[in-house]
Amino acid sequence: MIRKATFDDIDLIEDTYNEHFEYETEHEAFTIFKKGIYPTRKDTEKAVDTGTLYVYEDNNNIAGSIIVDKSQPIEYTKIAWENTLANDDVMVIHLLMVRPSRVGKGIATALIRYAMELAENNSCKALRLDTGSQNIPAVSLYKKLGFQIVAAASMKVGNAIEHREHLFLEKRLS
Repeated sequence: MIRKATFDDIDLIEDTYNEHFEYETEHEAFTIFKKGIYPTRKDTEKAVDTGTLYVYEDNNNIAGSIIVDKSQPIEYTKIAWENTLANDDVMVIHLLMVRPSRVGKGIATALIRYAMELAENNSCKALRLDTGSQNIPAVSLYKKLGFQIVAAASMKVGNAIEHREHLFLEKRLS
């Protein structure tokens, strides 16, 4: 079940982030996330407070989460998007996280489809996101779900981690 996150979920969401950091320390890292820098508990609290964080709950456990809103990062203004749209016509996926122990079970796909539905229900014409070019699993999933790579440029991920090989993707909605 996907639902809006509450303050009661913060510990479990933070645990998801910690599992991610531990996994990437022990295995190949696909993200550029850094423990204590981004994503953090503070990022989670802010997203819960603004009502932009959604969780995938399974058997009373948080298996994944997604932050979605209409706030485009400053770097998006420098991108030559396929569609020139007003800010109110665009929703943005800021952070998608799936517990590594739950990867491959369709959770990321469900969360992204939920974001698409949320965008359409808010009369948006496009859904945008960014990810590191080295994050091959994420890039493959986004393409499979109809996102197009629009540009590659530098970005300060989470306003904290500078990344040069960043991809900007967009999906046109009906």
